[in-house]
Amino acid sequence: MEQARAGEFDEFVTARWSRLLHLARLLTGGDRHRAEDLVQESLVKLWFAWPRVADEAPEAYVRKVMARAAARSARRRWWGERPVAQLPEPPAAGDVSATVSERSRLEAALAQLPPKQRAAVVLRYYQDLSEGQVAGVLGCPVGTARSHVARGVARLRRLLADVIEPVG
Repeated sequence: MEQARAGEFDEFVTARWSRLLHLARLLTGGDRHRAEDLVQESLVKLWFAWPRVADEAPEAYVRKVMARAAARSARRRWWGERPVAQLPEPPAAGDVSATVSERSRLEAALAQLPPKQRAAVVLRYYQDLSEGQVAGVLGCPVGTARSHVARGVARLRRLLADVIEPVG
């Protein structure tokens, strides 16, 4: 029976790894290394809870663990790395597609949001959760979750507005 549960867990991880990693990147503000750590940490917690949640909603469980762990991690002052102001070498013109560029801009803008707002925006619009579900994941009232989403979206609009050019 233990091997069957382990097999189910392996199938779950295999089927959802890329989605979980993308969610983690958004929750960590685009930092791939912190995102991988977040996914691994969350999957370890899921492994221990697997017998309880396997038949119910393991994806919702791991999403909740990830959102809370990302918020806790963002409160830490030190992660063992120091960001640099400039990339080692800029990409050559034409090497990066517009889609990748836009995604990078969005991730950079998301990184500037406070952790709760970032988590609320990502859960609401990337994961397409209802306001009630976002509130449940974040462990706050629906009104607070709605406020986090509204403030986060407003700040994203301000951050991304400088490059939007009017047509006409």
